[in-house]
Amino acid sequence: MRIKNHPILKFEFGRKVKFTFEGKEMYGYEGEPIGAALHDNGVMVLRQSIKLKRPRGFFCAIGHCSSCLMEVDGESNVRTCVEPLKEGMVVKLQKGKGTLK
Repeated sequence: MRIKNHPILKFEFGRKVKFTFEGKEMYGYEGEPIGAALHDNGVMVLRQSIKLKRPRGFFCAIGHCSSCLMEVDGESNVRTCVEPLKEGMVVKLQKGKGTLK
């Protein structure tokens, strides 16, 4: 699922790290967007629409929409398309609008 060879762009990856998504152990590269690591692990649905509960995946991938909002390490409304992946992160699907702390 990951682009490795491109005629123009060069992709550099950090060290391989482990994280969990919905209780399942997954791997990605430190510093890459959480959403990219999820996509590489086959996760295409990042949330559901609030009203109609329709599946949402990547849309803008630059932090401007709300299609990728997820719960990360207990914090709601994290834009996973721009949030860097770190070792041991716990990522979950967000229910509804999330919660405030």
